[in-house]
This record gives sequence, C-alpha cells and structure tokens, in this order.
Amino acid sequence: QVQLVESGGGLVQAGGSLRLSCAASGRTFSIYAMGWFRQAPGKEREFVSAIRWSSYITYYADSVKGRFTVSRDNTKNTVYLQMNSLKPEDTAIYYCAATTGTVVNRRGGYDYWGQGTQVTVSS
Repeated sequence: QVQLVESGGGLVQAGGSLRLSCAASGRTFSIYAMGWFRQAPGKEREFVSAIRWSSYITYYADSVKGRFTVSRDNTKNTVYLQMNSLKPEDTAIYYCAATTGTVVNRRGGYDYWGQGTQVTVSS
C-alpha cells in the first residue's frame, strides 16, 4: 500500500505563490509516477502535473505550464508543486496521486490518492 499526505494549501492573492507538498510512505518502490490533479466547483477533476518517480521526467497541463513546477525530494519521499503567478481560475481542491502503472495524465490511471487541499486565489 501507498499512503499520501498533502499539505500547503491556503488563500493567496492573484499573482502570489503557494507550494503544495505530498509525502509518500509505504511501498513507494512500486510507484511509477506521482501526479497532481485539481477540481473546481462544478467541474471535472483535471490533470495538472506529474513526475516520474525514478527518472524525474515531468509533465504539465497547458494551463499551468511556465507557472507551476513539480519536483521530488528523494530523501523525504516527498513531491512538491510550486505554484507561481496564481490566477483566480487556479482556485480548486488539489489532490496528489500515485500510480503503479504508466498512465500519468488521466485520473483513472492512478491507484492512490491524498485527501486534497484547498487552494483559493482571490482577485
């Protein structure tokens, strides 16, 4: 089993920054990639970013490319999502997830999920 614990959400003004953290524990050696998803009210949960556990190859949705950065600290088994130049449309509940498979940009490809953390960007 893999357990994921998120932190770092909060309220920030447009143009500001937040860093989300996701600590993984358990059978982390089975992880192929860690992903970040978000869900705004009335919308489907959408892919934001992902990082391959071993190779550190990263992926980004077009809507966040150039503003968000995903990274991994292997000494802590923790994945981060650095969010800069935040916009009101970034407001959502953000979830981290882990997959033992190879699909990194679809919700259905992930096996384990964090509890979610609220990010609110005010104008």
